[in-house]
Amino acid sequence: MEAAIGTLVSQFKSYAGKDGSCSTLSKEEFQHLVTTQLPNYVKNASDPVVIEELMGSLDQNNDGELTFSEFWQLIGKLASKQGGFSE
Repeated sequence: MEAAIGTLVSQFKSYAGKDGSCSTLSKEEFQHLVTTQLPNYVKNASDPVVIEELMGSLDQNNDGELTFSEFWQLIGKLASKQGGFSE
């Protein structure tokens, strides 16, 4: 599990640093991360409307960017669904 956490953190940082703050994901960075790293988990990730809705559901402070904590919500939801833990 430690390796998995390390991978999630390093991937977040890798994508977050592309166009501004290295501690948040912009909408473009988020879309790029999702389309390249989660193509089988987030359907229609290349659709801007899908990304807008998904990002809006995660962006708790409505600043238009995702912190790692906000992004982590998505990982938790995807892992729960994959493991059959979703209600």
